[in-house]
Amino acid sequence: MGHKVHPNAFRLGVFRPWEANWFANPKDYTKMLHEDLEMRRVILSRLRNAGIAKIETERSSNAQLTVTIHTAKPGIVIGKGGSSVDQLREDLEKRFGNRVRISIQEIKQPELDAQLVAENIASQIERRISYKRAMKQAILRTMRSGAKGVRIYCGGRLRGAEMARREWDREGRVPLHTLRANIDFGRATANTTFGAIGVKCWIYKDVAAPLRKQPVATETTAPIAEIAPQPELAAVLAEPQVEVQVATPEPEIAAPATTPAPRRTRATTTAAPKPEAKPARAKTATAAPKAKAEPKAKAETKAKAAPKAKAETKAPAKKATTTKKAKS
Repeated sequence: MGHKVHPNAFRLGVFRPWEANWFANPKDYTKMLHEDLEMRRVILSRLRNAGIAKIETERSSNAQLTVTIHTAKPGIVIGKGGSSVDQLREDLEKRFGNRVRISIQEIKQPELDAQLVAENIASQIERRISYKRAMKQAILRTMRSGAKGVRIYCGGRLRGAEMARREWDREGRVPLHTLRANIDFGRATANTTFGAIGVKCWIYKDVAAPLRKQPVATETTAPIAEIAPQPELAAVLAEPQVEVQVATPEPEIAAPATTPAPRRTRATTTAAPKPEAKPARAKTATAAPKAKAEPKAKAETKAKAAPKAKAETKAPAKKATTTKKAKS
């Protein structure tokens, strides 16, 4: 069988604070604990319809008790002109014999508070509204308000049945085993004519960021070591600071000043040959047609010389024929 653990108590110290913040000696601890429990019963019974979700108590060293009431309806708690708050404070002071200071904090989103959701479902069941309808409407409202998961559980003689049973409904996810999960838990009881019906509600809001470990030792020791030698070093390092400022920076600044001079002279020398290059190209351009003209003349002379040589070679052949005819 599974052993159930209260989700709020399971996450105490991880990211959820305690609802009672005070310190007591071992002799007075039981007395102060019962005072706290009785004070919570009195406030809840007196302000039953005010939508109280949580009551926090804090005791100071001067025997003053500070009570913080988290409610969704601060107007009912305060009353007209603060009359109900003053009356409640006077009753608590008479009953417990301590000075009591009451502060009220408003819950802006009651749909995301598990205690208020459970009390709302229990009040609807007492008014003979179907438990299934009340559960579904509560789940729909909480999911619309920004919750990541909701789970609602009802147990008892549902709808007046002779045999008690349990019904539950869920939407989203509710990781109960994750310690960093911000899960709110609340429970309420609906007193009906056919018996008591218990209502439990789990609301998964978001994952709380893990607490970062801050290095305490390094932060505390470092400033102490730096503060002590500061006045001594200021007197010792006063002289060498002047020497460093006079000697080193001057030659470094003078060196780059000489570099731009040769760049300007190079620019002047390179600019001169540009107009000279253009006539050189022109001369070469004019010289080219002469070179082309010379081979033409040579070709013409070769062409004239070729037919003359042919004519000379043919001429002796004709003379030879004529001589042969004469002899014959």
